[in-house]
Amino acid sequence: MLDYKLLSALATVIECGGFERAGEALGLSQSAVSQRIKALEVRLGQPVLVRHPQLAATPAGQRLLNHYQRVCLLERELGQALPTLEVASPRLRIALNADSLVTWWASAVTDFCRREEVLMDLVVEDQDVGLKRLRDGDVAACLCASDQPIAGARCVPLGSMTYHPMATPEYAADHFPDGPCEAAFRRAPAIVYGPNDQLQHRFLAQFGYHGPFPYHLCPESEGFVRLASAGMGYGMMPMIQVRDAVRRGELISLAPQHALEVPLYWHFWRHSGELMERLTRELSALRLGEASG
Repeated sequence: MLDYKLLSALATVIECGGFERAGEALGLSQSAVSQRIKALEVRLGQPVLVRHPQLAATPAGQRLLNHYQRVCLLERELGQALPTLEVASPRLRIALNADSLVTWWASAVTDFCRREEVLMDLVVEDQDVGLKRLRDGDVAACLCASDQPIAGARCVPLGSMTYHPMATPEYAADHFPDGPCEAAFRRAPAIVYGPNDQLQHRFLAQFGYHGPFPYHLCPESEGFVRLASAGMGYGMMPMIQVRDAVRRGELISLAPQHALEVPLYWHFWRHSGELMERLTRELSALRLGEASG
């Protein structure tokens, strides 16, 4: 049986970013917190924290944190049934793609977090690989493009986001005078979110092009749009994010008939409690595709 005082110490050290501040939060000395972490590592037979170059949970430690998070969710429901039981606000660790974070996510969950007194620990991850976070036990739920549930988890479709290859009119005239074609793809700098971002490859594949292309890497969604707006390149952007820029004529689609529909699925562990079920129902009511096209 796990000692949840030890897991609480681990969670607090990670949340506070150090042993001293964790001790203040728990009402313990720094030494006492360190002893609890050491006891957990002895019990587990392996480290739960990496101390250098910065404090972080090991893969084993993150699995314990995810388990502790799920226990806290269930404990919260018990606290609602037994009001005299004092329960701290739960924290949900969720993986989601940057484009969702900067567009619809905040408006979708703010009322829920206020109503349920929930705190969130958001992990920004590409929609094509977010499910690995859940499979590895790193998060309690994730948004991703896969509709294949993993063992012990549920998968709920939320709709889709529509992506277009966006650039400034001047960039399009300079680099794509004849429209999207192999010659242009070979020389026109693109903007790619990161090494796991496959949207650009999927767009090029629609034209039968699978060769190399020059690209800027920009792992930040708003910066991605700023680079394109400055004329540095073209990139796949959700229409919901750039609709106003398109309306003002600052950005245009290089291929309006070749948009990509990226489905989003909500994955979460079964038996995470009624709180997660309520969040799932709230997200399911979004009708995401109608707002993002």
